Amino acid sequence: MIPSPTHGVPTGLLGGSFNPAHGGHRKISLEAMRAIGLREVWWLVSPGNPLKPRVGMAPLASRVASARRQARRAPIRVTAIERELHTRYTIDTLRKLVRRYPRRRFVWLMGADNLKQFHRWREWRNLARLMPIAVIARPGYDDAVLASPAMAWLGRYRKPPASLNFRETWSAPALLTLRFDPDPSSATAIRRADPDWADRLSDQEELNKIGVRDQVTYHVIPGDAA
Repeated sequence: MIPSPTHGVPTGLLGGSFNPAHGGHRKISLEAMRAIGLREVWWLVSPGNPLKPRVGMAPLASRVASARRQARRAPIRVTAIERELHTRYTIDTLRKLVRRYPRRRFVWLMGADNLKQFHRWREWRNLARLMPIAVIARPGYDDAVLASPAMAWLGRYRKPPASLNFRETWSAPALLTLRFDPDPSSATAIRRADPDWADRLSDQEELNKIGVRDQVTYHVIPGDAA
């Protein structure tokens, strides 16, 4: 386990395909910032989720572009840093982020739907030991989450959201449950309504020419990056 730094910028990490990004991603990020005192949130746009099929997945650069559009004028940074870290699993990504950014205090943000299947993630217990986890509750998932194998272990580490606010040190494992008014936005619904959404980005022509810039590494992601 790598201990959290005593002082550092409180930063939330929200991972996902962002295929495409939508208002729900933005809302839970801003609400989490207020609830647990985060300075900013990083959206980790995954090059490929091992638990999701590749069929229907838009190119990485297009997904990053859609995320940047949703994150405008908010303390949210969009990154595809996993592409540079050459990591495929969340635990490997987070270990490298903790080492690379020692002046950050990270909190992993995830929806209740992901907590339901958290026990399927590689080294999920070690992930929980690496940094606090803030779970965003979703209607209809409470019973499934309570019955999940992960919750049987994580439940003993429950803490109130305010426990992270104004703390000089954060300890892990720590599980915080955040409840907000749900946002009905859905990437699946967006794709069904507009299968060609990636081609409809207003900057698509420019995207194909020069790519899109990563807001954490500041490197350019080529427009044809998959």
